[in-house]
Parts: sequence; C-alpha cells; structure tokens
Amino acid sequence: MTKAASIYSLEYETLPDEIAAMAFPHGDYSFAKKMKKSVFNRRLEELQVELVKLQKWVRENNERLVMVFEGRDAAGKGGTIKRFMQYLNPRHAHVVALSKPSDVERGQWYFQRYVPHMPTKGDMAFFDRSWYNRSGVERVMGFCSEDQVQQFFAEAPVFEGMLVREGIHLFKFWLTVSRAEQLKRFYERKSSPLKNWKLSPMDHKAVGKWDEYTSAIRDQLQITDSSYAPWTIVDSNDQRRARLASIQTVLSSFEYDGRDDAVIGDIDPRVVMSVDDFLD
Repeated sequence: MTKAASIYSLEYETLPDEIAAMAFPHGDYSFAKKMKKSVFNRRLEELQVELVKLQKWVRENNERLVMVFEGRDAAGKGGTIKRFMQYLNPRHAHVVALSKPSDVERGQWYFQRYVPHMPTKGDMAFFDRSWYNRSGVERVMGFCSEDQVQQFFAEAPVFEGMLVREGIHLFKFWLTVSRAEQLKRFYERKSSPLKNWKLSPMDHKAVGKWDEYTSAIRDQLQITDSSYAPWTIVDSNDQRRARLASIQTVLSSFEYDGRDDAVIGDIDPRVVMSVDDFLD
C-alpha cells in the first residue's frame, strides 16, 4: 500500500489531517463554502411546499412516481430522501430500503424482490438503494459472478422500460462525493453515538476499494443511462445544495396545479449534471 493510499483508512483514532485538508470545502470543489444553514432551511421549506402540491396532483391524477437514490457510500441518499418525505402524506409515499436478500429471494428472478414495492396509482416510492446493488456493491465485493453482472446490464434497461411504459415516472439519482469527503463522513459516523449504526463492516471494506467502485460506477452509468430512464448526477459534497437540487429536479419535471416556477428556480449545473458531463 502506498503512503497516499494508506491515509484512506478507518483504522485511525480520528480523521487524518491530510484528509481533512482535502475534504469539502477545503479541496478543489465547485463551491468554496457550504451553503448557509439559514439559507438552506428557507429554500428547503419553500420547495417542500411545492412537493406537497405535487403529491396532491399525483393523487388527483392517479400518477405514479419512483425515485431511485444510488451513489457512493455516505453520499447522503437517506438524508436526501428524508427531506423529500418530511411533509408528504406517508400513506401515499413510502421508502424502500431492503436488507440483503433472503434465501428465497436469491432463488428468484433478480428484479422480483423490487416489484412488490412499486407504487399504486396516486403514490410515490423512494428507493434507498435499489436493483443497482448488483452492478455496484455485489460486483465489487464479489457477491455475484461477472456473468450475472452482464446479465443485469442487459436486463436493467428492459426492466426500466417496462416501468416507464406502464406509466411510472422514473427518476434515477446518482449522488457523488470525493474520496476525502466520503472518509470524513465515515469518521463522523464512527465518532457519533447517534450515527454509529450507519457505519457497517461493509464500509470498512469499501474504503480500500475506491478504484474498483470507480470502475464499476463508470460501467453502470454508461450502460444503463437511457433516454427514457436517464441518470441524474448530483454533486453531494455539499449536502445542502445536493438536497435542494434533487428536489428541484423532480418538481421541474411536472406541470402540477399551483406550481410556482419562481420558488423552484433554476437548477445549478455545478450540482446537477448528465452522465456525459460527469464522466468527461
């Protein structure tokens, strides 16, 4: 292990100073400062009012929304979903966060375990990780064969095409963070009694597999990005900007009753980008 690589470890008592110096906002990032909390809270509440309007429109028009949140470990998937859900009617919006598959599920068609969680008419579903486990953690950690990965790449666009043709509005978010920022968040989890449960043995293993994940992510995004189910890449180094931009992305996609374009505002291209722009 090189000296540079050795500092990317969870075995230290505290976050190494070298990592802290590279984590947001101290490194080479699109923004020199975090968004102020007061600004974030005000903008978030405004956008959450719009989300309530959107949910009312979804209910009245029997629409169905599926939002898939994927990304690097500690990129903020759960926190982003929480901000979406905060004021929505939970009877008609649910979060799907599945544990590892059971013996029965491992013997089924790979996508089968996700189908029962698709929303009925008038409802929304938020997937905190999804079928993309196969091309991410399962592939990198050796939990599936390369043949299974290639089969997934062939079937995922077909599966998503079925959802879209059925009338489901499908959003796929990929939240990205720098290696230093990811490790900083791991150490925050490690030291906090309120967040320690978030740090899993898998996270410890993942720290040393950054390059393997990078390669797997590139394959996943290139192969499964489509005109009918595109990926939305979100720079989540500043979690506040990322959460707002994710909500803006969904709101701007619908002409719901009472939509306030001035509140939604323009989506910052430094935060939200296409797969092509991200990989370039």
